[in-house]
Amino acid sequence: MRLYLMELGRRADGSAHVPGYLVQTDDGQNILIDSGLPRSLVSRPGTGWDLHAEDLVSHHLARIGLQPTDIHIVICTHLDVDHAGNHDLFPQARFLIQRQHYAFACNADRVRFNYPRAKWNDARLQYELIEGDAIVVPGVQVIESSGHVPGHQSVLLHLPKTGVVLLAADAILYAALADADTRAILPFDMDEPSVRASTYKLMTLARQEHAMIIFGHDKPQWQTLRTLPDCYE
Repeated sequence: MRLYLMELGRRADGSAHVPGYLVQTDDGQNILIDSGLPRSLVSRPGTGWDLHAEDLVSHHLARIGLQPTDIHIVICTHLDVDHAGNHDLFPQARFLIQRQHYAFACNADRVRFNYPRAKWNDARLQYELIEGDAIVVPGVQVIESSGHVPGHQSVLLHLPKTGVVLLAADAILYAALADADTRAILPFDMDEPSVRASTYKLMTLARQEHAMIIFGHDKPQWQTLRTLPDCYE
């Protein structure tokens, strides 16, 4: 199994990157984790984002010989604009999302969900609703980690050479937020008790599994990691 890290844009002020991930299993499945900012934001100043054609998930996939039609599963950590902006490129895939989050986003009138709504609410998309932690395929597990939004989910991977990798996503955006008791609660975090509980849950899991943690938007950490076309095995 392989894990590819993709930079799918960045904040306009350069303070954070927008991550996406691709897992390739030994039996030939391609699993995408999040799809990045909407294509409509390419080369549009004044949006708060810095996005170019070469940042799009379709461009990154092409660099390793894949097309959107080659993706079998899309794991949605959550439906914020920088994580769900290109879901409509993958109508053939199974979309895995927490039941709580899907219900909340479908019924919430919030800019963070409404801006990319046409992309993630495309009628062609096949959503499978998950409740809590669940195994997706051997070696790939989703971990419910609410707080940033209701029903956020992180991803735990068991790689043959690298070992265990925890993709914390927006449950823990930066390494500086890894202490559940002292971490800051950020403006887009919706529920402080759940944020702290999920931080504790993920950090405990990472210790138990001796996992490498990849934080959601930690630019200094990202600069030390292997990114596509390189990978973790």
